[in-house]
Amino acid sequence: MTLRRRNPTFLNAVTGAFGYIGKYITRQLLDSGESVRTLTGHPRRQDPFGGRVKVFPLDFAHPTQLVESLRGVTTLYNTYWVRFPRGRVTFETAVANSGTLVRAARQAGVRRIVHISITNASADSPLPYFRGKGRVEQAIIASGLSYAIVRPTVVFGLEDILINNIAWHLRRFPAFAVFGRGDCRVQPVYVKDVAQIAAHSGHRTEDLFVDAVGPETYTFDQLVRLIGRAAGSRARVLHLPPDLGLWLARFGSLMLNDVIITRDEIRGLMANLLVSAGPVTGRTRLSDWLAQNARGVGARYASELQRHYR
Repeated sequence: MTLRRRNPTFLNAVTGAFGYIGKYITRQLLDSGESVRTLTGHPRRQDPFGGRVKVFPLDFAHPTQLVESLRGVTTLYNTYWVRFPRGRVTFETAVANSGTLVRAARQAGVRRIVHISITNASADSPLPYFRGKGRVEQAIIASGLSYAIVRPTVVFGLEDILINNIAWHLRRFPAFAVFGRGDCRVQPVYVKDVAQIAAHSGHRTEDLFVDAVGPETYTFDQLVRLIGRAAGSRARVLHLPPDLGLWLARFGSLMLNDVIITRDEIRGLMANLLVSAGPVTGRTRLSDWLAQNARGVGARYASELQRHYR
């Protein structure tokens, strides 16, 4: 996918440009000669862009400030969401916050929203993560703004948590637990491919949905074994009932002072919600990426709580 250069007078805003997916979207836009500002809840994080990105607070308690921060913005790339409830922040809170952001974008005169959602998001889903994502999609559609909804599956890259932490466990422990038969499927997509898909979608004018999915599909058992081979692990892969696997994950979470996985994440995985029936849109193969990054993947544990709440 070739990304054409846009007029540098066009201004983009990216929520969470110092985070994971947001950082790659920002880099893609900057490399294309475009101007970017960020709205972030972590303004003191290290700036990976050498001061080229102006920083504004992502403060949902002050919607007027959000409007002013978005003045002059042509396209808003939204990566804001929460992986699981924590303290006062719930999925309902995240939906409400997203609605506040969408209304602010409309009031500020933003022309287009590119929203990072998830495959198989649905406002009718029994799983609160997927249901909340679906409700945010509905709010964007109802806003009257031009939009692109990008729906990635499992996103992998140097800073990712899932693939990295599977490798971390496989490197350090003699066994790894897979939920049930391990025959649920995943279709990993590279973070740079997601960023390119998002940026390309921002350059279009029609309303659209696009799944961001990689060219390889694995069962979860196959995925774990692939990561294990890349990491040089001899750990035994065990198949456990989901409830027992969740109990072990909660024990591990206590030891690591983190949240390894939630019950709803297990349910979403086992319901095959992390694959797409649509065409392949990402080009990078996880197997190739793992071979190229075998020494680094899983070298350190990546903490979700450390990344977002501390």
